[in-house]
Amino acid sequence: MKFCSLCGAPVEQRTPAGDNRQRYVCTGCGAVHYQNPRNVVGCVVEDAGKILLCRRSIEPRAGYWTVPAGFLELGETLSAGAARETREEACAEVDLGSLFAVVNIVHAGQVHLFFEATFRTPGFAAGEETLEAMLVSIDELPWQELAFPSVRIALECYLQNREDGVNRLHITEAPRISDL
Repeated sequence: MKFCSLCGAPVEQRTPAGDNRQRYVCTGCGAVHYQNPRNVVGCVVEDAGKILLCRRSIEPRAGYWTVPAGFLELGETLSAGAARETREEACAEVDLGSLFAVVNIVHAGQVHLFFEATFRTPGFAAGEETLEAMLVSIDELPWQELAFPSVRIALECYLQNREDGVNRLHITEAPRISDL
């Protein structure tokens, strides 16, 4: 950030009075510009023992597989955002179940939240940001071709809950892709 979104004056990084970390502070009007993590919401959609996956057509990680997920928009609930992302990426209408995974992506300033889901109506297709969408059996999940560590974590948590017969919320932190 270089300029204040309120008055247009330059900003500088400093620790405001009463705070404990550096923030962008306007040199003109004194406004403090907080930067907070962005939320990514998505679904693990299961149908007849198969999981819905989307091959990304956009960067980052174009060509890799993911579950339908994306950034939460202002004015949206977590569940509405997850359903919208599934509609946009996989042209699918879903009914959401439990929130089962919260994955902190500290190095990217993000928090990824995943819901269980089932198809409300049959059918899915590749959306605008998707090269192809398909249902994959658990045994055929392309673990080495998943786009992000958070997707692997979400799938592992989902499958663990499924195996254990529980609806447990998993909260964890994902490594950087370069650390894998």
